Amino acid sequence: MAEKSDPNYKVIAENRRARFDYFIESDLEVGIVLSGSEVKSLRTGQSNIADSYASVEGGELWLINSYIAAYKEAGVFGHEERRRRKLLVSRRELSRLWQATGREGMTLVPLVMYFNHRGRVKLKIGVAKGKKLADKRATEAKRDWNRQKQRLLKQG
Repeated sequence: MAEKSDPNYKVIAENRRARFDYFIESDLEVGIVLSGSEVKSLRTGQSNIADSYASVEGGELWLINSYIAAYKEAGVFGHEERRRRKLLVSRRELSRLWQATGREGMTLVPLVMYFNHRGRVKLKIGVAKGKKLADKRATEAKRDWNRQKQRLLKQG
């Protein structure tokens, strides 16, 4: 990730539930095709990627069901809030993602949307496998134990 002193780096939206619901095998930084009103809305921090997913369709990678709030100053030149947005990846990465989803039964989950050090909107997607209920319970128990351990260390 970028350094904290970088003035342009800013997290826009984070899918915190993804690491609870999925085993993240690998992640990949991708670009995203946006209109001007979408970028302006993202600068105000009004977006949500928690319910969205990525899919390879027709030889292209798409972000589906992501929410970017309407930018009211755009008026009639605004954008649709939940439209499909094209993601930008190399051909090699696209074929790797297509294989992972098609053959191996993986899911493409957006993890973080952010402005990089150059001020461009980037999306980090994870190639993930879904967790079963028992795995989720184990993750929650481990997290609770780590919290309790930190409390005990802080007190002692």
